[in-house]
Amino acid sequence: MSTAPINTAHEVSSLLAQLGVDRGAYEGGTLTVRSPIDGAVIGQLKETTPAEATAAIGRAHDAFLAWREVPAPRRGELVRLFGEELRAHKEPLGRLVTLEAGKIVQEGLGEVQEMIDICDYAVGLSRQLYGLTIATERPGHVMRETWHPLGVVGIISAFNFPVAVWSWNAALAFVCGDACVWKPSEKTPLTALATQALFEKAAAKFGGVPAGLSALLIGERPIGEALVDDVRVPLVSATGSTRMGREVGPRLAKRFARALLELGGNNGMIVAPSADLDLAVRAILFAAVGTAGQRCTSLRRLFVHDSVYDALVGRLKRAYGSVPIGSPLEAGTLVGPLIDGAAFDMMQKSLGAAREAGGQVQGGERVLAERFPEAFYVRPALVEMPAQAEVVCHETFAPILYVLRYQDLAEAIRLHNAVPQGLSSSIFTTDLREAETFLSAAGSDCGIVNVNIGPSGAEIGGAFGGEKETGGGRESGSDSWRAYMRRATNTVNYSRALPLAQGIKFEVDA
Repeated sequence: MSTAPINTAHEVSSLLAQLGVDRGAYEGGTLTVRSPIDGAVIGQLKETTPAEATAAIGRAHDAFLAWREVPAPRRGELVRLFGEELRAHKEPLGRLVTLEAGKIVQEGLGEVQEMIDICDYAVGLSRQLYGLTIATERPGHVMRETWHPLGVVGIISAFNFPVAVWSWNAALAFVCGDACVWKPSEKTPLTALATQALFEKAAAKFGGVPAGLSALLIGERPIGEALVDDVRVPLVSATGSTRMGREVGPRLAKRFARALLELGGNNGMIVAPSADLDLAVRAILFAAVGTAGQRCTSLRRLFVHDSVYDALVGRLKRAYGSVPIGSPLEAGTLVGPLIDGAAFDMMQKSLGAAREAGGQVQGGERVLAERFPEAFYVRPALVEMPAQAEVVCHETFAPILYVLRYQDLAEAIRLHNAVPQGLSSSIFTTDLREAETFLSAAGSDCGIVNVNIGPSGAEIGGAFGGEKETGGGRESGSDSWRAYMRRATNTVNYSRALPLAQGIKFEVDA
């Protein structure tokens, strides 16, 4: 593995130039952006003021009023052009994701590919925003369901998927006829600036895009609050912690706005007696340690049947002991850094609580501190627990995998569901009855339920989201587009009579 020093600040500057970002318009402020790779300062950005945020939302609302009149397939053409810009700039944008979020290079590139994929999906969707023709009891009438653009969509995204989550929302919102105002994580605003620059390139090629259709708000909590509280924003899609959702949801409900919440995940996997252990080990390793455990779909809890516990856990311990940890820019690295010191402190606090509850901890310690004194690399932690203690029921955004034994499937499902979160889940089994039980109404209570595949790594074709404290929101595929539109039920009377529904008689001389 190479140990040559890297100049993250210089490389970030070069990548932003390649991606068309005018840094002069944003630099010179108080928001300090650091790379988790080495802790170096890679940006010092101006924060959007509340007044500027209000003005941007106003421009977005005006843009919506014009954009909603553009035919949906034509709106899809803008998204197609944006997808082409992403294809042309996949390498530099993916590398910028790595430098700012700390993902390994393959994951950074994969995130941009996910953006490309959702653009393709949205382009096709632009010709399929369909309603229904509904049977009516009244003769000479027809009843229909139609869908119309909603308005300005607010998007609040988290650091761990700094650009993909915006694209899940924005690509669909644009074809649905909406404008978008984006507040990225204050930890990863540079990738947002790059994405906005690429969108503006696509808009210039399209021609006639209303000014303000896509807006960017840079800053911390006060800017997010301005977006949440503005009555001109009928929908806010917010990705983050359950704590954040508890604040955002009620504020939106107070003004009768829609909330699309993607919050915490405490994802579980059951490994049954008949499981293919070779497959399971590979799935567990990626799901638990990929992105340094900083995915909302990361595997946190592993329930292993007594009959295969020793064999599986033994293999996992060996794999955990040899997983390559290092700079995500270097070939061969599988585990990069935590986002910052606060994430490291939270991980250590959780491991301490696990030990107090009787857990046997392997790993979890800080590594590479001499090479990267300002960054926080850790060895992924494997924790064998005697029971599902309180600490196991809380999500820690770090590479901690709690392992528990079980004797029968009903017990495993009960333990699996006995947490407040309900995002993603999986079972490894070759027993058809076990698989279908886990998929049934009596099985997993999560929004994503998989068989013989891990909980992490969803495709854009299916709706993404979960239940309980995960927030209930759905993004990306399936019929998620409906969240970005308003529904109207239309009844047309083409007869010369005026029958009322339910057989009501109401006749007067006129």
